[in-house]
Amino acid sequence: MRQPPARRTVLRGAALAGAAGFGVAACSGGSEEDASAVPTAPVDLGSAAEVPVGGAKLYREDRLVVSQPAKGDFKCFSAKCTHAGCILADVDRTEGNCVCHGSRFDVTTGKVIEGPATRPLPEVPVKAEGGKLIAG
Repeated sequence: MRQPPARRTVLRGAALAGAAGFGVAACSGGSEEDASAVPTAPVDLGSAAEVPVGGAKLYREDRLVVSQPAKGDFKCFSAKCTHAGCILADVDRTEGNCVCHGSRFDVTTGKVIEGPATRPLPEVPVKAEGGKLIAG
């Protein structure tokens, strides 16, 4: 006659199954995640001069990244990785890097350079007013 599994074994299995399900949900990246990636009100990012021509600046606290591909031409994107929702760790010239799983993005277009992310960064409207950048 077979013995039923010990209570500890059953609970451990349930915990592992729950953790596995959470991991899948965290990496799923649905449209609700995209919606929360962009500001719902205007955000003052400070001086437009802080974004180098031909480069970009990461605003981690605001979860935004702004590039200036040509003088006076600003592009803004969510800095929230479309793979698992981590905030980009840094920007090297025009490349945003997510250290959570290694995704890389072109911050002048939002396009994925390297996965596991498959969707581009959501674009955010940005304008320069009186020498300041306003996103959203």
